[in-house]
Amino acid sequence: MTVKHALDQLNFDNSFIRELPADTEPQNFRRQVLGACYSKVLPTLVSQPTLVAYSREVAELLDLTDEACTGDEFADIFTGNRLAQGMDSYASCYGGHQFGNWAGQLGDGRAINLGEVLNRRGERWTLQLKGAGPTPYSRTADGLAVLRSSVREFLCSEAMFHLGVPTTRALSLVLTGDTVIRDMFYDGNPQAEPGAVVCRVAPSFTRFGSFQIFAARGEIDVLKQLADYTIRTDFPHLGEPSPAVYLKWYEEICRRTAEMILHWQRVGFVHGVMNTDNMSILGLTIDYGPYGWLENYDLNWTPNTTDAGERRYRYGNQPSIAFWNLGQLANAIFPLLDSEDITPLQTALNSYKQCFAEGWQAMMAGKLGLQAFNPATDHDLCTELLTLLQSIETDMTIFFRRLAWLSRHDLEANDAQLLSPLLEAYYLPEHITPDYQARMGSWLRAYLKRVHSEGVPDDTRRQRMDAVNPKYVLRNYLAQLAIDQAEQGDFSKVTELLELLRHPYDEQPDKEDKAAKRPDWARQRAGCSMLSCSS
Repeated sequence: MTVKHALDQLNFDNSFIRELPADTEPQNFRRQVLGACYSKVLPTLVSQPTLVAYSREVAELLDLTDEACTGDEFADIFTGNRLAQGMDSYASCYGGHQFGNWAGQLGDGRAINLGEVLNRRGERWTLQLKGAGPTPYSRTADGLAVLRSSVREFLCSEAMFHLGVPTTRALSLVLTGDTVIRDMFYDGNPQAEPGAVVCRVAPSFTRFGSFQIFAARGEIDVLKQLADYTIRTDFPHLGEPSPAVYLKWYEEICRRTAEMILHWQRVGFVHGVMNTDNMSILGLTIDYGPYGWLENYDLNWTPNTTDAGERRYRYGNQPSIAFWNLGQLANAIFPLLDSEDITPLQTALNSYKQCFAEGWQAMMAGKLGLQAFNPATDHDLCTELLTLLQSIETDMTIFFRRLAWLSRHDLEANDAQLLSPLLEAYYLPEHITPDYQARMGSWLRAYLKRVHSEGVPDDTRRQRMDAVNPKYVLRNYLAQLAIDQAEQGDFSKVTELLELLRHPYDEQPDKEDKAAKRPDWARQRAGCSMLSCSS
């Protein structure tokens, strides 16, 4: 008698492909796919699947035990060598604006969906392999992924979740045993790198561009089918689809997007490629490519070498880019409203600005340990602080974490004494001039007076600040060190980082070195500062 693997007992309910129009061409070759939301496609077989790591929290979402995640069968399935019972693999069709320009059809060029699992709690989770081979949407690419980018995607997906940032998740990271050719620096020197596949998990991978492609082609019937399916499946609380419900739906997308961007700004995350095809309809962080974490606080920093000139997707520009992207989504769904009046959509779009403005005030109050934001005093307080952080290389994560150490009793201290607990946050402390020290000392006194006005005990304020200002983030150099070892066959740093990032707000005294600011050797090293989209 054959014993079923646990993955064969998952409850697949693949409503996306059951309810939406399919590509009628069964063959897998690059082409324009018209009038369809997806194309059926099988993953490419690999030679030697080897599990690098898996997330036990995501496994639990899928009702999988540790035992089910550690065998050869698991690695086979999550590289695509075998489909478990109920899996029905496909690639999605979508378009998008890339760096502000309409790019036409894009689609899942190296992502293959395995299907949708309904867990015991009735939650729907779509499983998707990234790097599993070519699809009709691959254009000139091979549909594969390399280990370095896969380590980064796997770790960051889970790190963001534990930071409290809305995100897609990652179940597994598996080596394929094959090599992939990549030109990491776009300098004409491609190299063979180890291939890998990440299994991404989310309620849905539908993007802004999923709607844009059908609006751009005038395929309004398909646009409506996809919108209606999305509302019924992912936004059922809004009611049955109708012009009024489309507006409510869009307004909720605006709100969710604002909340996501606020979390990015709070923890210092920079996405790097905020194209409309990389914007989730659910307000989740999606597609971890050349992302990065702010080391020194710099509104103009982007991790993406492709964006080095224009810096369109720099840290300080993320809120306005999200607004622009939402405007493109509004244009796409406008044909569904049965009206020539765009005012209701514009009103809904403007709700993003209000949501973000109010959320930003609440976010900054939280980071400073204040009970509530008082515009009369706190706007100037925040503006001055962010100006000071930008004027000298100051580690954002360390600064806010150390700021919690200050006490109301420090009001009597001189400038040097006030600054002393924060010195670890400065990359070039020799650049702290007397003028800067005096200005920061003045700000710290104003801050402590503001804290004192609320009458909250220092311990309570410290606990509140430590709950929103992480001690540990996935610093670029930490990820690169894990990649370096993984490429030599040692996955221990990947596992160590995964465990560290499960508790980003905890002290973890034995991991103090992982909370340190970027070492000088990592300032310009590839993978530790800026990255390309090459993998």
